[in-house]
Amino acid sequence: MRLFYTIGIWFYCFGVHVAAFFGHRNARLMLRGWHHWGEELRKLDGRPVVWFHAASLGEFEQARPVLESYIGKHPEQQVLLTFFSPSGYEVRKNYPMAQAVCYLPPDLPLTVRCFTKRIKNLQAVFFVKYDFWFNYLAALKRRGTPTYIFSAIFRPDQYFFKPWGRWFLRQLKHCYTHLFVQNEESLRLLREHGVEHCTLAGDTRFDRAHQIALAAEGNDTVERFLDGHNGKVLVCGSTWPPDEELLARLQVTDYRLRIILAPHVISEEHLQQIEKHFPDSVRYSRLSGDPEPSGKQTLIIDNIGMLSKLYRYADVAYIGGGFGVGIHNILEAVTFGKPVLFGPNYGKFQEAKDIIARGGGWSHSCQDELIAHITPLLTDTDAYRKASQACTDYMNANLGSTDKILNTIED
Repeated sequence: MRLFYTIGIWFYCFGVHVAAFFGHRNARLMLRGWHHWGEELRKLDGRPVVWFHAASLGEFEQARPVLESYIGKHPEQQVLLTFFSPSGYEVRKNYPMAQAVCYLPPDLPLTVRCFTKRIKNLQAVFFVKYDFWFNYLAALKRRGTPTYIFSAIFRPDQYFFKPWGRWFLRQLKHCYTHLFVQNEESLRLLREHGVEHCTLAGDTRFDRAHQIALAAEGNDTVERFLDGHNGKVLVCGSTWPPDEELLARLQVTDYRLRIILAPHVISEEHLQQIEKHFPDSVRYSRLSGDPEPSGKQTLIIDNIGMLSKLYRYADVAYIGGGFGVGIHNILEAVTFGKPVLFGPNYGKFQEAKDIIARGGGWSHSCQDELIAHITPLLTDTDAYRKASQACTDYMNANLGSTDKILNTIED
């Protein structure tokens, strides 16, 4: 099975080369990263090294509480940080707590041997959530390096639990030193299939969202936009065109509402499309240079990295992606005690199911449902207070995953 797995990786690499040849930006970035990882590893000196790997930016944010707490306890160790996706590397390649940051080279036996051989004095390796690279895992097992995965989720329909997936399940059983899972279902599945070295530790995203909320500072530009407004504020995060079309129609309803809209894709074409939906709007970059408030109804955030701190200004949060492959991070809003609204495709996100069950979030599939859910939150003080408290209670009940992970490792 390892041979077939490795052949699959070869085909994937070939696909990346083809895509890069035809000008695909992310493919070109990955190829460049695959060729320059040696330059980063040369930055590591002889001190002990801890290696954290995250697939993309979301998984990196999930890893940060563990990474930063681990280094706080082991300041003598250097950090090697690797990414699979350009969405992580290109944003965090200058992360100050890491001595070396690079793309993870392809999971091919020769490449794996070259890469791991270059990392001297490796103390531990941490993977996040669902990045399973089986040639790397085997190499680390042979080397005797403690290897962990945390915030992992397992579902019955995953390949590990299919009759043809037994080889992959054996790798989980034999290559990881310990597995930290998010929920009871994952723990039950692993133990039913003979994986005993696993612990229910929860999701470190709760800890990260809480950290962001505690550190959130005010934004002068946003506050100028809201200056003099005595109505409600709707912050819309990581929106896609179907979300924006729905929200544009919401404006005609009878609410005294200001909207702060942060689209998932920030391209000039997309921004112009949003401006057509929201003619009474202003871009953040244009307002930031204006010393006076614009008097516009909608503020379009045309940069990245701000969204998680903007939810502090919301009365209600709208989370995008629910009309596509799945919703984006709801915890960044929930941690501020903000009720959340999102589209119908949330089935893979346990936190979305949980917050609906607790009365702090609602899903909609059409305009009428969105209006029915948002109206009480904007007009009924008691309904809003209950929803907000449900969000706060949910966050408080799920904090502490980082401590569980590190305490287990230390023990």
